[in-house]
Amino acid sequence: MKRLRYSLLPGGLVSVLLLGFAFSLFFILFISQDDAQLTQLDSRVFSLLKFTLYQAFLSTLLSILVGVSLAWSLAHQAHFKGRSLLVALFSSSLVFPTLIVVFGLIAVLGRNGWVNQLGLALFDHSFGAYLYGLGGILVAHVYLNASFASRSLLHAFESIPKEKYKLAKSLRFTAFERFIYVEWPALRTTLLSTASTIFLLCFTSFAIVLVLGGSPAYNTLEVAIYEAVKLDFDIAMALKLALIQLAVTTLLVLFSSNFRSSVANIKTGSLDIPWREPKHIKRLQAAIIGLFALFFILPLLAIIIDGFGADFARILTEPLFIKSFVTSISIATVSSLLTVLFAIALSDVKRNFTLKYRLADSRSAKVFNTMIAFSGNLYLAVPSLIMGLGFFLLSQSIEAPLAVWSTIALLTANVLMSLPFALSVLAPAMQKTAQRYDKLVFSLNLTALQRWVYCEYPYLKSSIGYVLALSFCFSLGDLGIIALFGSDEFLTLPWYLYQLMGSYRTSDAAGVALILLTITLSVFILLPRLFRSTVAKDH
Repeated sequence: MKRLRYSLLPGGLVSVLLLGFAFSLFFILFISQDDAQLTQLDSRVFSLLKFTLYQAFLSTLLSILVGVSLAWSLAHQAHFKGRSLLVALFSSSLVFPTLIVVFGLIAVLGRNGWVNQLGLALFDHSFGAYLYGLGGILVAHVYLNASFASRSLLHAFESIPKEKYKLAKSLRFTAFERFIYVEWPALRTTLLSTASTIFLLCFTSFAIVLVLGGSPAYNTLEVAIYEAVKLDFDIAMALKLALIQLAVTTLLVLFSSNFRSSVANIKTGSLDIPWREPKHIKRLQAAIIGLFALFFILPLLAIIIDGFGADFARILTEPLFIKSFVTSISIATVSSLLTVLFAIALSDVKRNFTLKYRLADSRSAKVFNTMIAFSGNLYLAVPSLIMGLGFFLLSQSIEAPLAVWSTIALLTANVLMSLPFALSVLAPAMQKTAQRYDKLVFSLNLTALQRWVYCEYPYLKSSIGYVLALSFCFSLGDLGIIALFGSDEFLTLPWYLYQLMGSYRTSDAAGVALILLTITLSVFILLPRLFRSTVAKDH
């Protein structure tokens, strides 16, 4: 215990801090709710819950179907030009600000979008505003989540031993038989994990439903909470909905934790099978890749083309833009640094209760391991809008400037939002460093600082760079908690973009969307490379 004290204390304090925050949040929400009103669940509440579950189920089903088809096609078409670039582009969808995706989809599929303009030009017919409502919600969720699913599943395809494919070829399996008997068993675990993650993301989706829902009939619990606070100031209804959502998401997290796997920064390779696919299968795979690539790239292209037409000289000098830009960059930077520090501390303490020659054999190891894991995954059970509601209630009872409450709320939500992804990257890496260097470190009696400098940091550099980029992009593009605290005095780039879209300043919105997209992709691509290059120089 004395040897491990510097490993146990920081992570233990972070875990207690996070669990204390979760308990305090639940306590604030619970004591603020009238017991009589809590038990009165009217038809509106049931319809909101029903639609939220329904759209999340449909979004998950469609995303998985498209993701499996795309991953299967990419795995068996490993040598076409631009494949690696396309896979990298699909991987980047994880960090796209949701509002940018919505803006791009509206530019292509909206009432005045490219598809309707093409229909008028060729057939003198407009398809109307079909993007708004359940259809638009599903399209946006599939855009974001099918590419995420394909990235995870592609790695599962490429991890299948080549000997199994050779055996399937010798047995003259058709493509369908090969998929059922060879590929499907390898996909099942990853598929369950990916589906559970997508379902939780769609269940707590906010920006997509807010913009594309179109009417109260297509509201989810998150949007209803926002409207109850900001539009109706019906705090009682907001609390009731928040507690219902909190209960449902907690059950979903507990249910899905049995088959959850990590989402790491894995580079996919290619499945090199030394024989050709039948021509009709090759055509099908090429069609799937081509159609999804078109669907994926067109909204990004629309943002770039429309963005270049914006008056950047005026946008960049507007006080509201400058204020939102400085706020977003500052909060994203601090959030990403705090995320890395918290993830390292939690990963460090977690490995003490999983390694046998440390504390894994102690009676309380499983309890502490569960507590640490749950504290690092709070965001999956407590979405940002519910956190925002808790901070909103505190701001009503404890006087402080709006900017102070907004900053605290945003930093908290952004760190908790990024922490599950950060832990999925850093925890396995720190587990490996402990297995590799523990005996050497203990025999040399190195201090905690010496261990970090000589053993941990050189091995973790690239992972830290990836986590910094990931958490920065998550924080930069989030529209959840700022929706409750946003105003002309305190605003971020996503909130500023939402205001421009709401006031039909389309040209300015396109310019801000392009700026936000450029910053996101630049950070996500360049920051990890910077850390990798320093690793290469060090070695």
